[in-house]
Parts: sequence; C-alpha cells; structure tokens
Amino acid sequence: MAKLNSLRELLVEELKDLYDAEHQLTRALPKMAEAAANSQLRDAFNQHLSETEGHIRRLEQAFQALGENASRKTCKAMKGLIEEGSEAIEENMDPEVKDAALIAAAQRVEHYEMAGYGAARTFAQTVGHRDVAELLQQNLDEEGNADKKLTQIAESRVNQQAR
Repeated sequence: MAKLNSLRELLVEELKDLYDAEHQLTRALPKMAEAAANSQLRDAFNQHLSETEGHIRRLEQAFQALGENASRKTCKAMKGLIEEGSEAIEENMDPEVKDAALIAAAQRVEHYEMAGYGAARTFAQTVGHRDVAELLQQNLDEEGNADKKLTQIAESRVNQQAR
C-alpha cells in the first residue's frame, strides 16, 4: 500500500473502499431479498438496492469532483459482513427467525457504511470539498434511513413472530 501523505489522499482511499463496499452490496441485496419471508423486509431490501445504485453514482460524482478516476479498493470489512449475511441465508431456520437474522446482518452493514460515510464526509469538509461532503451526506442520510426502517420492521413484526 502506498504511503498516504495527506487527508485528501486518505479521503480518496476511503472513497475507494466505500465504492467497493457498495458494489459488493449490489450483489448481496438481491439474495437477501429472495431469502426474506416477510414482504416488508423483502421490499426494504429491494428499495435499498435501488438506493445503493444511487450511492455508487454519487461516489462516482465525488471522485470526479476530486479529479480522480472512480476505482475500487477491496473492502474486506464488507466482504466479511456479507459473508455473515450469507451464513444466515444458508442456515436452516424457521422463516421468521431467518428474517430476524437477516435484519441483524443488514443492520451491521448499515452501521459500517454509516461510519465510513461519516468519516469521509468529515474529511471532505476539512479539505474544503463541500460538494463532495454534500454527496457523502446524502448517502449517509439514506443509510441511516435504511437502518431505521429495518429497526421498524424488526420491532413491529419480525421479532415478535420469531419469538
């Protein structure tokens, strides 16, 4: 790995990580939706897939605003989180319990992304790229909303059914 000499360089590295994470997620979300028994949960996964595609486009805009080519650096954390979600999909469980496990796995993903977008947004603000910070804040807001929606689905229905 090359030595990073500035906060701007660190920002670009964070964007590459997030860009890869979002691409990985576009492959995982359809599998999670297919595995979900609860229709609200399935719809939430499908809606978040559409949002994730928008996150990728915003990240591409961020790279462009920084004068960088959009490129990916393997996000090992997302790889691990998706692997855990895959285990929940493959595990032999009652459908309601599987839905609860899928929500837990998805929320771990959302929290990871929120941390990444929050840090990158702050880096962008610090180096004077308000345009990039605004794009990252939009993604951060959508990740937070997805997390809240998953909590609402879990608390209103899924967890009670799994009990």
